[in-house]
Amino acid sequence: MEPYPPYEFLHPDDCADAPDLDWAFLAARALLSGPVDAGISAILEAAGQASGSDRAWMFEYNADLTTFRNTHEWCRPFIPGYVQDLQDAPVTMFAWLHRQLITGRAVMVSRVGGLPRTARSLKAEMVRQDDKSILAVPIAHDGRLRAAFGFDAVRDHRRWSGAEVKALFRCAELIALARYASRTSPEPNGGPATALIYLRGKRGVRGVDPGSIVCLRSARNYTEVALADGSWITDQRALGLWTSLLPPASFVRVHRTAIVNLRHVRAVDLDPLGAWTVQLRHLSGALPVSRSCRSELRARLGL
Repeated sequence: MEPYPPYEFLHPDDCADAPDLDWAFLAARALLSGPVDAGISAILEAAGQASGSDRAWMFEYNADLTTFRNTHEWCRPFIPGYVQDLQDAPVTMFAWLHRQLITGRAVMVSRVGGLPRTARSLKAEMVRQDDKSILAVPIAHDGRLRAAFGFDAVRDHRRWSGAEVKALFRCAELIALARYASRTSPEPNGGPATALIYLRGKRGVRGVDPGSIVCLRSARNYTEVALADGSWITDQRALGLWTSLLPPASFVRVHRTAIVNLRHVRAVDLDPLGAWTVQLRHLSGALPVSRSCRSELRARLGL
């Protein structure tokens, strides 16, 4: 006989007496030390490793809670990721899970085989991702469910401890305050969804709006990506691959080592020797423009 049930629904009060872990401190430090998205990626990595999980992920709902999309993912080495598979997916796909998240409860599935018939669509997705166990914790703000995050176990079945669930609830509260309580920018799930660009950095995968990408620079076999929030991500792919990944209406190559977002171009300068450079918002310094790229840049900017 199994020592624990195949699935459980957990209210924060259910783990109030569990020991305290330091994940909330780590989450606060990550969210306060840089851009929110980078902080979320750091939280997923730290919590995923500390818990011995195989994946840590986050997804966000749209404004009316009818669709969701994955935005962040961390995976243990040799564990495949699926962050790009679930984009603007209908909530009906995991209605059984959603019904608990919207009440403020976490959902822990220790054995996928024990899920009820009403969870068959969730079960099918877990089997597709080779999940043996999952833990999902709601992220709410201002009385409304905004997102969820949690863990997957792929190598073996898991039951996460009350202390770990308690720590995730506290991290969820901090993420909600950092991501949804800001009055300086629109809420991420407050308007129509935009197709995300996925950056594969050392701390996992992070989905960003294409408009937030300022420029991309070659770093040998990798690409350095500058974002409007001031952060840089070193993507694990070469610059040459990005010409087919970026929206062509917004991005243009200005040099064999650089691609820029036209919406962030502040000025194009010409020095007395005839060299061109381009200045970008949110970026100090300027990028060189090669002779072969000048005519297209001039045409795209209407110069």
